[in-house]
Amino acid sequence: MELLKERIRQDGTVKGNDVLKVDSFLNHQMDVALFEEIGREFQRRFADCGVNKLLTIEASGIGIACVTAQFFHCPVVFAKKSQTKNIAGEVYTTKVESFTHGRVYDVIVSKKFLGPEDTVLIIDDFLANGAALEGLIDLVNQSGARLAGAGVVIEKAFQPGGDRIRAGGIRVEALARVKAMSEERGVEFAD
Repeated sequence: MELLKERIRQDGTVKGNDVLKVDSFLNHQMDVALFEEIGREFQRRFADCGVNKLLTIEASGIGIACVTAQFFHCPVVFAKKSQTKNIAGEVYTTKVESFTHGRVYDVIVSKKFLGPEDTVLIIDDFLANGAALEGLIDLVNQSGARLAGAGVVIEKAFQPGGDRIRAGGIRVEALARVKAMSEERGVEFAD
């Protein structure tokens, strides 16, 4: 998706060799017009899958998933990183290690929002090591729902997550695949 790649080149900042800061438009301050184009592209790529639920993880995926849901005409379910008083009843749970935060979360979804009647598309902002995506896939599997695949805004293709998940037979569509990055050279895209 050229619009996204251009925005990453223009406004993204590389820290070290593994952190791509896109907080000015993707995951802190959100460019909703860009999200609309992202949502339209995910819908185009997964149009024939019968998606009736989008699943993401708090917090950065929520805005992207909500805008994308308008194109699928379906609800968004987001996995919470902690049990709250608002979640009563039975839940699906899994553990997810956050690359960004450097800790492990118990991630949960209420069983009343995900079940065997659902066809789920996972939406997330980044794919690097794949832990968040694997956790969301586990929640879908626990629910008995059908997994259509995963729509990821930015994949760090030089990290192992995408290859490992695809090797497991999961369809992953990344709108921008980063082949390499450094503070000196910036971002190099895989395709």
